[in-house]
Amino acid sequence: MAETTQEYVQRILNTIGSRDPLQVLGETPQQLSAQLARFTPERLRQRPAPGKWSPAEIAIHLSEVEMVVGVRVRLVVGTNGIGIQGFDQDAWAARYRETDLTIALAAFRALRAANLAMYRALTPEQWEHYGMHSERGKETARRIVLLCAGHDINHLKQLEAMSA
Repeated sequence: MAETTQEYVQRILNTIGSRDPLQVLGETPQQLSAQLARFTPERLRQRPAPGKWSPAEIAIHLSEVEMVVGVRVRLVVGTNGIGIQGFDQDAWAARYRETDLTIALAAFRALRAANLAMYRALTPEQWEHYGMHSERGKETARRIVLLCAGHDINHLKQLEAMSA
């Protein structure tokens, strides 16, 4: 049975627990590189099972999510109460097999650094600005960043399991 939106959010929040989301976000690029280094070039593109993403596809997904999260936080901080559109990750993933992993990783590192600099500059008031997510409802800038950090941990754990 497919996971509901609420179940997904709770799982991701449970994944991060009490860890500092900015610390998690700051550590992810290095951890991602270390995880990917465990795979041969062939294994990077090999899917572990039908319907499951390869290590490269997971990394590309993290890069694209970083773009989206950065835009979402900027929108929320700039226009309190703005609508936030969800997206179909499987539709986006349909082209991951042809996506250049080196470019995606460079984009991820650059976007993550830029996003972290922005997050660290937010005022307490800006952290509480919110948007209305099309699937999850009201989400503050703080919650968006928290979910992103939990999302990182979730995918890093997947990579670790795949390399074992």
